[in-house]
Amino acid sequence: MAGAAAAAVYWRDGREHFLAILFGDVSLFGEMLPKVLAGCLIGAFVTLLLPREMVARWVGHESGFAGLLIAALFGFILPGGPITIYPVAGAFLAMGADAGAVVAFITSWTLIGYTRALVWELPFFGADFVIWRMVAAVPLPILAGILARIVVKAGLARGANDV
Repeated sequence: MAGAAAAAVYWRDGREHFLAILFGDVSLFGEMLPKVLAGCLIGAFVTLLLPREMVARWVGHESGFAGLLIAALFGFILPGGPITIYPVAGAFLAMGADAGAVVAFITSWTLIGYTRALVWELPFFGADFVIWRMVAAVPLPILAGILARIVVKAGLARGANDV
C-alpha cells in the first residue's frame, strides 16, 4: 500500500513533491526512532526494577477490583507519552499483570492523566472544565478493565471449548 501511495503521489504531483514527502518521512522516522527505542528500554527496565511477584499480586489475575483501582491510579500518575506508556503496559503484561488491569492503566492514562490536563487543558479551558472532565472520566478506566476481563474470560472459555 505504501508503494502504491508513493507511485500515486509521484504520478499525480511529480518528482519534486514526491522527494519532498520522502525526505520529510525519512526525517520523521529519524526523529522518532530514538524515542521509540527509549520507550522500549523503559519498558525493559520496568521488568527489571519491579519484582514480578509484586506486580502479579497487585494487578494480576487474582487482584480483583483492587487491581483495577491500582492500575488506574498508576495510569493517572505516570507521566509520559504513548511511546513510554505502551511499552510499560507491555512490560506489566509480561510480568503477570491481568489484561483488565493493563486496559485500566492505559485508559486511565489516556482519559485522566494529570500531565496532559496540567500542560494542555488547564491553560486553555480553565479549572472548572478540567475538574469536571476528570470527575466524569474517573469510572471509565474501571469499566474498561472489567469489560476487558470479561472479554478475556469469554475468549479463554471459548478457546477451551474448541480444544
